[in-house]
Amino acid sequence: MSQTVESAPSGAALTLFSGGQDSTVCLALALSRFQRVETIGFDYGQRHAVELAQRARIREKISALFPDWGARLGEDHRLAIPTLNEISETALTRDAEIVLSADGLPNTFVPGRNILFLTFAAALGYRRHIGTLVGGMCETDYSGYPDCREATIKATQQALALGLDRPIEILTPLMHIDKAATWRLAEQIGGEALVALIVEESHTCYLGDRSKRFAWGHGCGECPACKLRAAGWERYRAGR
Repeated sequence: MSQTVESAPSGAALTLFSGGQDSTVCLALALSRFQRVETIGFDYGQRHAVELAQRARIREKISALFPDWGARLGEDHRLAIPTLNEISETALTRDAEIVLSADGLPNTFVPGRNILFLTFAAALGYRRHIGTLVGGMCETDYSGYPDCREATIKATQQALALGLDRPIEILTPLMHIDKAATWRLAEQIGGEALVALIVEESHTCYLGDRSKRFAWGHGCGECPACKLRAAGWERYRAGR
């Protein structure tokens, strides 16, 4: 599952695209290797819903900066899943302080979120004749979410293939690299132009704060997502 998109055959892919750093890198990777790339995003009442607005800006700018990729960029799909918000009592779907829960996980964990996302994406891919999904799940630099782990993704892939009775491939090119390596990967596939686009337009902050501008982008600078992104940026810049 740590296979990169670079080793995948050409064809069509559906990228789970939130508008964040990781999913933007995954979108760029997919565009560099697949002939047709569609995107899917989810509105589940997330506190940082500003990421949904950034999705369109990133798609527009990535097409302008990289015309070859723009020619491959297909339809965007946005699905509303309000039920996920209704059953989730988390700091990612409620105005609550971000803290560690009794089980050791941050209370930003939305149970089943990635499993649901992949299920909806696979169902859409079935209709769109796309059997390859690309996601930014990572078990290296992450908050410990169990649905980001490789074992979970592998099991979900198998279940979806059985349930749809056709091959399903879930590519997770960031699974075993840290945030510094993710920044480096962006530079490798799209140069400084892609890095600058990710800094300026992608959104990671759990609080949805875009009022502050740091070297690594916009955010509150204090939530776990901002801290991971900032630390990765510092290591990336220090290693250049």
